[in-house]
Amino acid sequence: MNEFILAASKGPKALIECDESIPCDPCVHACPVNAIEKDSLVSPPRVLLEKCTGCSLCVGVCPGLAIFVVDLSKDKGTVTLPYEFLPVPENGEIVEVLDSQGRKLGKGKVLRVTAGRERTMLITVEVDKQYALKVRNIRVLKNE
Repeated sequence: MNEFILAASKGPKALIECDESIPCDPCVHACPVNAIEKDSLVSPPRVLLEKCTGCSLCVGVCPGLAIFVVDLSKDKGTVTLPYEFLPVPENGEIVEVLDSQGRKLGKGKVLRVTAGRERTMLITVEVDKQYALKVRNIRVLKNE
């Protein structure tokens, strides 16, 4: 993880949390700079950090929603994550940021909402750097 933190402190980098040994490789084919590789069709993918540009194309194609792009190069961290819920947040909206277990970490500001594949939206949220490596989902607060 220290290698990832160092790389992300220089700009956006993909972080893959795929532990599945299944035949899946859309992320490998989506990467325009060949920064994602696998030893076999069923092995988990890994990011070659020195090649990764943080373009987030891999985030939108992962059927397991297991890829995130983290950027620690500015005062606040940013995380681009896959999102398949309604309502879809709007740019500038304040949302709760959640960890992988659904626990609230704090609040974040939505910087960008873009369409990914099919139902998957890509949400880029600005958060305190202390949470950037832990954010895995958001909760929209519109109805509260």
